Amino acid sequence: MLRQDSQDTEAPLFGEDPDPTGHRKNKISRHPMATFFHLFFRTCAILVYLLCDIFSSSFIACMVTIILLLSCDFWTVKNVSGRLLVGLRWWNQVDEDGKSRWVFESRKVQSRKAASAAESRVFWLGLIVCPMFWVIFVFSTIFSLRIKWLGVVIMGLVLQWANLYGYVKCKMGGKNNLRDVARTYLGVQIFKQAIGKAEGP
Repeated sequence: MLRQDSQDTEAPLFGEDPDPTGHRKNKISRHPMATFFHLFFRTCAILVYLLCDIFSSSFIACMVTIILLLSCDFWTVKNVSGRLLVGLRWWNQVDEDGKSRWVFESRKVQSRKAASAAESRVFWLGLIVCPMFWVIFVFSTIFSLRIKWLGVVIMGLVLQWANLYGYVKCKMGGKNNLRDVARTYLGVQIFKQAIGKAEGP
């Protein structure tokens, strides 16, 4: 059961410990299919974009394939892998007065099952790394004057960035921006390094 409160979440973000004692729990994957498809569609979309000129001369066929893969990825990440792997869910709904409202949910602590730290890392790694490829593709498309591909790479960037933005907002309670997330992550890493040096021989 999910509730509309992102303060209590199931899994760690960017390497945080999944429980207060710092011990890693459930390292074995509990949702192998969800983990696989979390990466499958987005990786295939990138590979098809990179290799389509080699295997096919039809721009339309390549474009349709990439868009289908991106659409499947968006739906899978938003509706399946986020809920199963990290216990988060988000969506946008329009109220009766016509106003658009973001809704962020996280699984209740009382009813949640312990998340796999490995699955959490895979989820966030795939969510962060793949949009970076589409940013690179946008610039490479512009600089190489492959303008016909611009719409495809922009769609890839928008769809994957939307999921990244939604889940980061969901994880941070819908209040913090990406700069705050990056600052928190860097602070955690610096603290861990300082502790490691202090405990060293």
